[in-house]
Amino acid sequence: MSTGIIILAAGNSSRLGKPKQLLTYQGKTLLQIVCDEALKTTYKPVIVVLGAYSDTILEQQSQEGITCIINERWQDGMSSSISAGILALLNSQPDIQNVIIAVADQVFITHAIFEKLVAQRELNGKSMVASSYAQTIGSPVLFNKKYFHQLLSLTGNHGAKHILKQHPDDIDTIAFELGHIDIDTETDYTNLIHNK
Repeated sequence: MSTGIIILAAGNSSRLGKPKQLLTYQGKTLLQIVCDEALKTTYKPVIVVLGAYSDTILEQQSQEGITCIINERWQDGMSSSISAGILALLNSQPDIQNVIIAVADQVFITHAIFEKLVAQRELNGKSMVASSYAQTIGSPVLFNKKYFHQLLSLTGNHGAKHILKQHPDDIDTIAFELGHIDIDTETDYTNLIHNK
């Protein structure tokens, strides 16, 4: 089953005041960490959706095997980045079966998490497989092509979780124990660096 990966990295990090995509952890930027793990899988294409700070990020982000696209409408919310990513994915590979949507600030993401999403989809046949952590479900999340139209129809700041809530019977989950650790504020980043 063919699977692509979309990494959402278009936000303006309003609570942080600088591009969190370029914060470093253990010698790599947060975006680079997610891209590197995506590239360790066999899933293609790997598409990074940029928006705010795109010029600055592109200066530092030149990994082979990654396709960077710019969502000019990033201020319309996460939905516009999801749409841009899905359209780029279908443009590149019209017959693709699944997409994994990931975010650029889950610093403990691993290629194994991406692979578990696909394995769980193949095992149980559910059309959506989400990551489970801290009493919730979220990204990265796999969607079968049957939901591509709904992903393209999202508006405003509705992320993909909106679709998960609408179809609870068609969801499976995998455990991603450290998935709740993302970086939204300077405090989050300080805690990460000092391993709190």
